[in-house]
Amino acid sequence: MNAPRVVFERRGAGEPLVLLHGIGHHWRAWLPVLDRLAEVHDVVAVDLPGFGQSPLPDVPPTDMHGLVDAVVEIFTELGLERPHVAGNSLGGAIALELAGRGQVASATALSPAGFCSSRELRWALGVLSGHRMAARLPEPVLRAMFRVGVLRHLSFGMILARPGRLTVETALADAQALRAAKAFRMIAKAGRGYAFSGVPAVPVTVAWGTRDRILPYRQSRQARTRLPQARHVDLTGCGHVPMHDDPELVASVILATTGAITPDGTVAGGPEGAGGDGFTTG
Repeated sequence: MNAPRVVFERRGAGEPLVLLHGIGHHWRAWLPVLDRLAEVHDVVAVDLPGFGQSPLPDVPPTDMHGLVDAVVEIFTELGLERPHVAGNSLGGAIALELAGRGQVASATALSPAGFCSSRELRWALGVLSGHRMAARLPEPVLRAMFRVGVLRHLSFGMILARPGRLTVETALADAQALRAAKAFRMIAKAGRGYAFSGVPAVPVTVAWGTRDRILPYRQSRQARTRLPQARHVDLTGCGHVPMHDDPELVASVILATTGAITPDGTVAGGPEGAGGDGFTTG
């Protein structure tokens, strides 16, 4: 299969770092951390096939294996060989699968799928499907809703711990991406019964928002059990999409995984750094 044509945003220079969003999201999910990461990396934030503005490939993936294959083809299309990768939710699961294959230099997984029970997965997909239905309201109605802080909180409070930090335009763009996600049902169906079972041979960090209401923090216990060799981080006070809740914290976790900074927040290889980064490991 030819590599799918995808939409992406590329910034910075250095070792490549690919950013993978969650189901129903788009590359703009990474905007809060993009410039910080681009200070030390060649950062590529992609719209996964069938999400954002990326079309479905000619032969859409029907399972996680096929989806990971599609991402590897994106690497080839963009001329990337074993980049670092960071992903959120679905993107986190893809990042771990890539690490299990040894096709990336490191992987950071933020609240990754693949560590929940079938009941928890049904809950997560049910909540997101409900949000998707609500996103079908006319754009003027959505814009008016998102201008009201309480309504914006009700609309995004299941996804973010701090929905008040969203601008109206960001909230509208996220709703539109969820509504237009051509691959949502297909990937949701393909993900039923999926559980991560790989053994990564590259540096891996699994970071979980302590206020995640989509894939709750308790699932991090399963991740610690299945990935004892990984670095595990609690993202205190963050929800399911932590990039919006605490951009500095998330950026520091990713950069520590890629080796750009040390886990205590100092510049890797340098005598001084920016100080502690506020995350808890275990």
